[in-house]
Amino acid sequence: MHVRLWSVRAWAPERAIMKPAPILLLALGAALLLAQPAFAHAIGGKDAAFVAGTTGPDPFPFIYLGAKHMVTGYDHLAFLVGVIFFLYRMKDVLLYVSLFSIGHSTTLILGVLTNVGISPFLVDAVIGLSVCYKAFENLGGFRQIGFTLDTRVAVLGFGLVHGLGLATKLQELHLNPNGLVVNLISFNVGVEIGQMLALSVILGAITLWRMHSSFTRFAATTNSLLFLAGVILAGQQIAGYFLGGTPS
Repeated sequence: MHVRLWSVRAWAPERAIMKPAPILLLALGAALLLAQPAFAHAIGGKDAAFVAGTTGPDPFPFIYLGAKHMVTGYDHLAFLVGVIFFLYRMKDVLLYVSLFSIGHSTTLILGVLTNVGISPFLVDAVIGLSVCYKAFENLGGFRQIGFTLDTRVAVLGFGLVHGLGLATKLQELHLNPNGLVVNLISFNVGVEIGQMLALSVILGAITLWRMHSSFTRFAATTNSLLFLAGVILAGQQIAGYFLGGTPS
């Protein structure tokens, strides 16, 4: 049964929907160059040592760490770029960002508190695929194959997965149960602050770009790059899962 596709047709100018195959080939080299830094947001070094050694509530450092994690979380930001790329009304931006926030806030907290045992590789692979999904939707790919899905449901669902990815990063640090709830909530508040800051910059840049004719010409190229970046992100995590690498 098909679910009504809400808003993609309204978001995307028909001129921006191009056949993606030639663009994908041209964009491959650039996407490969961007692949390695895409995992720089894992909690490590002094931050990891601080989190693992914290006993009792310590909200302000955790707010800072949450904001830092989101601002440097390229996979999360890439998904948000895809989500807002063709959103022209602020109320739509707020709606979809809120759905994403509700999703990742829920699984971030519950994932740690319930000690959910899911491989970080597999979660991060799905996060990479979420980038592919949104980019492919922006390219009009789902319309071409006759598949429809309410974008609100997709953004909420992928938000749950992104939050689970954040939870697996914290689980690896074996947080002290003393003050855990306060610290988790503080970390989540920081994530929301970091998301708001990053999103303000991204939305401002996209809004300015829309005023130039190059936005229409390069909209498909940009989403093709997002698609390829998502493929590479997912591929690296799947390879890590089977080859026994270190989660990013």
